[in-house]
Formats: sequence, C-alpha cells, structure tokens
Amino acid sequence: MVSRRTAAALAAGGALLLSTPAWLPGKVVALRTKVFARVNGDEGMLLPDATFGPDRFQEVYGHPAAGGRSKGAALSDLFWYWLAPGADVHQEHLEAGPRYDEVARRTLAILSGPSAELYDAAARHTRRALDAAATGRVRTVRLRDLMMPVWAEFFYGLVFGEPCPAEARRLIVAHAEDVVNALKCTRPRHMRRRNRLTRYLLRRLAAGDVPHALPAGLTRRQQAYYLQGTFFNTAVVQMSEAMAHLLLVLAQHPDVQERVAATPDDDRYLTHVMNETFRLYPLFGVAHRITTADIALDGLPTIPAGSVLTFSYPDYHATGYADPERFDPGRWATLSARNAHHIPFGVAANRPCPAWRLAPVVMRAATREVLARYVLDSPVSHTRSIPHRAPCLLLPRDRPVPDRPRRVLRTALTVRDRAEDVGRSLLQLLFGTWMVLDARRTRPAATYFARYDTEGRPLDGDHGSPGTAAGPGQAAATCPCTGRSA
Repeated sequence: MVSRRTAAALAAGGALLLSTPAWLPGKVVALRTKVFARVNGDEGMLLPDATFGPDRFQEVYGHPAAGGRSKGAALSDLFWYWLAPGADVHQEHLEAGPRYDEVARRTLAILSGPSAELYDAAARHTRRALDAAATGRVRTVRLRDLMMPVWAEFFYGLVFGEPCPAEARRLIVAHAEDVVNALKCTRPRHMRRRNRLTRYLLRRLAAGDVPHALPAGLTRRQQAYYLQGTFFNTAVVQMSEAMAHLLLVLAQHPDVQERVAATPDDDRYLTHVMNETFRLYPLFGVAHRITTADIALDGLPTIPAGSVLTFSYPDYHATGYADPERFDPGRWATLSARNAHHIPFGVAANRPCPAWRLAPVVMRAATREVLARYVLDSPVSHTRSIPHRAPCLLLPRDRPVPDRPRRVLRTALTVRDRAEDVGRSLLQLLFGTWMVLDARRTRPAATYFARYDTEGRPLDGDHGSPGTAAGPGQAAATCPCTGRSA
C-alpha cells in the first residue's frame, strides 16, 4: 500500500510536472538573460533609462557621435559570430566611412523600383508559395516557414533580375533559417550550410550573372558575402519575421482580420495594423552603438567616448501610449508615426533600415494574398522573438470550418505549443550559453580589428586584405569570421 505521505508527494510532483509549461519557459528565459549579461560583462548602457528617458531617446540615438558599430564592443563578437560568414562586410556592421557609404548606396539601388512593380512581384511570389503548399484542407503551418520561400524568391529576383530557380531557393532558405535559428538560440549555427550559398554566389559572380554594380572596393568573395548577408540573410529573415508577426496578430484578432480581408484596398487601415504590430513586436530587440566622441546634451550627463549604447526598441515602444500592452490599430487614426515613440526601421540619423520604403509596400501585397485564400486562427503565445515560428491554422476561406472541429484544432495547437515551449526553452539556454562562450573564445570582431582598420585596410605588419586572393608565393588571407582560407 502506498502511504498517504507518498501519495501526496507523487501528486505534488505530478502537478509540478504538468504545470511546467506555465512557469518553466519564463524562468529559463530569465536565467538565459542573466547568463548573457554575465558573459558579456557590463559594458552596455541600456536606453531608455531613468537618466536618458524616452523623451531624449531619439536625440541620443541620432547623435553624430553615436555612430560606432562594431569596433570596441565585446557584444560585437557575438553578432559577428551569428552573422558569419562575412560579418566584416555586412552593411549593418561596417563602420562609418567611404566603404559603408558605397555599400549603402548599392543596397538602396538594388532595393529601389516603382512601388507598383515591387507590390506585384511580392504578390506573385506569395501566390506561388501558397500554390506550392496548397492541399485544399485545413492545415497547421509555421507562419515564418510559410513566408520564407516568398522572400527568398523576391530578393533573388531583385538581385539577379530573373525568376528564382529551385536550387537557389533551397540554398537561400536553408541559410536564412540557420542564421535566424542561431540568433534565437534554438539551434547551433551550421557553417557548412551557410558556405554552400557562398559558393553558389561566387559561381554566379564569376559568370557575370549579377546585373547590378556592386561595391567596387570589395573583392569578389566579399561581394558574395555582401549579397549573402544583406539580401539573403537580413532581408529574407526580417521580412519573414515581420510577416509572421503581422499574420499572427491577424489570426488572434479576428475582427481586425475580417476588416482587412473585406476591404483589401484600404491601405490606411492596413497601415494602422502594421504600425501597431511593429510597435508591439519590433523586429529589433536591442541595437548597439559605440560612441566615437563624448555626447553632451543639455541637462544630461555627458556620455564618454567609447561607451557602448544599447537602444531597446521594445522599451521605447512601450512609452508614450495609453494602455501600451493592448493591440489597438485604432490608436493610429489620431497618432502620427513620425511623432510617436515608434522607430520600426530605426532613426533616420543613424543607419535606418534600407528597406523602410519597400517593406510596407510588399507586406501589404503578401498579406492580401494570404487573406484572399485563408482565414487565420491561432491561440499560441505571441512574443517579440517568436522562437516557435508562429504556429497557425490555415482555414480555406471558401470552405468554412464548423465551430466544434475548429475548437478541437485550436486546443490541439495550444497543447502542442505549451509542450514545445518547455523543451525549446531548455535548448535555448543550452545553445545560447554555448554560442556566447564560443563567440567570446573566437572573438571574430576583435580579431578582425586587430588586423584591419575600419575601411578593411591591413594594419602595419599585416599583408593582404580579407577575401583577397593570394598572389604567387603568398599565403591566402584567413577570414576571422569562418576560420577558412579566403
């Protein structure tokens, strides 16, 4: 016979185990944050804070001296590690100067085009992806996974000016997934997977297949890294994440979803929905900058040169609004995005996202294509990082699903999401800690700047430049981000 005490202990243990989805993920995330802070040290100054409040946030962010990007911050090693290969020529991580200016100009040229043509291209690629995934039945999908092939094909078309072949789409999606999974610490990075896309781009560059003028100051390998990092990493990942957030809020606010679906030509209302989505779920968590000189603002303490400023988008977006935790597109009927605490694409004075004009146009196109076919429904948690990739039910719009089976499907999705949260949070703690330690060990940014200046020129005593092919009798330069011969 089991004693009463033993039975009580078993019951308590069972209750604790069953309740883990409710409390364990949050505890692990908090522990993971402490690990990151401990390993990276206390170099970052998080803004806004009690001294530099939200009313002065953009003033600090846009200050000319808040322009350092990677050199001098231990935090840069982690971002370079995640973004390898080629973080030294990634536009977001170049220091201010002639090389950054040229790269930024070339990026804007590739992203530019008539809005109508960009809209039509996004709609076409979305239809293609939905056709490929269509089954005619109710389906459970991960919204980020659903949208990633769309943007792989879209940005391939901008870069190469031709339809995207299946081989290229597979390589781009595999690469982008590997980068974003590493960033969210749900998987370790796989450099072999990323290097397959590099080799593909090198072949295309050697064949003269890119119709755009690329940054002339970069070697061919660096140009491949530039295309890979800017368009097939950052652009594909950020657009897939943005669409996952937008479609998930529509799935969880059926009244908003039906209004968007019923009035597809109402750009104003859909813009309000996107503004509110970006406010609650900004794509960037924290942007770090290194001060290149003292920052002295009226009425505030001086920020010394060499300080690492970490600008928190979620904290800033949570200020200046009534009931900021509530999703309310209607608030934008009387708010101006320009005057609100709202910087989804950064600030104009300090490296704004080069896709700030393109993104809203193409997101409207993709959203309307999805809603024309499907009703979206999802009871899962919605956080800024969406490590679960946004699970969602796709219900054929022309074949309404009765309430009872729909409730069953929702319950199953909820149970699966809560269970996955437990295992995923433990993996994030494990992989995140390991990658932080590995980045601190390999120090890709610090190693690079010990050999090259901010324009990529070798320092005294170092020969060659990263990515430059070795001449007769010379050893090939080694890329600090990959450890491979360039």
